[in-house]
Amino acid sequence: QLQLVESGGGLVQPGGSLRLSCAVSGFTLDNVAIGWFRQAPGKEREGVSYVTSRGGITNYADSVKDRFTISTDSVKSTVYLQMNSLKPEDTAVYYCARKSRIGTWDNPGNYYDWGQGTQVTVSS
Repeated sequence: QLQLVESGGGLVQPGGSLRLSCAVSGFTLDNVAIGWFRQAPGKEREGVSYVTSRGGITNYADSVKDRFTISTDSVKSTVYLQMNSLKPEDTAVYYCARKSRIGTWDNPGNYYDWGQGTQVTVSS
């Protein structure tokens, strides 16, 4: 049984921080790559960050570089997204998903086993 569950979203002021968690079950992080995506109403789902097995490679969207950090904890079977210096433009539902073996990291069509998502709202 494969499952991904996001948590950690909430309401924060511009400049604030949140840490999102993606808890995985049914597979090991040693054998998969995980991506974080976000989607705002009326907008296309976009890739935010990505990490390969054992944290070997990470990628970030240009809009979040130097502000967001992705990491993994194999003991807890969890992928984290630390979000700092948040902006109103970061407001969206954030999802994690498991990547297929081929395809670019930022294309949502290359992922499956999507979680339910967690809402992030950045507002003063």
